[in-house]
Amino acid sequence: MSLAFALLALASILHLDAATLAGVTLPDTVTVGNTHLLLNGLGLRTKFMVKVYVAGLYLAQKSSGGDAIVKADETKRIVMHFLHGVSKNQMADAFQESFRDNAPAASQQMKAEIDRLIGALEPLKEQDEMVFTYVPGMGTTVTIKGQEKVTIAGAPFAQMLFSVWLGPKPPNVGLKKGLLGI
Repeated sequence: MSLAFALLALASILHLDAATLAGVTLPDTVTVGNTHLLLNGLGLRTKFMVKVYVAGLYLAQKSSGGDAIVKADETKRIVMHFLHGVSKNQMADAFQESFRDNAPAASQQMKAEIDRLIGALEPLKEQDEMVFTYVPGMGTTVTIKGQEKVTIAGAPFAQMLFSVWLGPKPPNVGLKKGLLGI
């Protein structure tokens, strides 16, 4: 009886420490260096009715202000958990289109940084993850399938990158709303 109670208690604790969307579970907190980040929200990227990925936004403090999050020079993270395979070219095209749509001036000024990001991309299959972590003073680290690929310096690049999901023209409105927890 006490074993059953202990298992039930453990299961409830595990449930409280995670959020699930479209069958993808992400932890409620992550640690980046010495900074604890909270899961702000989960969103689903769809394209032509296909579920492409679930994204999770992690921040030091929860916020529903997309513009404020983009501009904040604070540690933050986006986790993309893929539900559908994508090619490197599909990813590159999607990022370039989003940069043009959400940060047109920055995308022209940061061609070298964009080229570094595009060069680090690789094909992704179902269950793969791509993670973008911005740390002030260090830059944005791109991790694909658990492997760090590149770190791109500067808050302006991070702002342009996070505008992909939180800017005026996100890949889809439901994705942005989910990430903002609204």
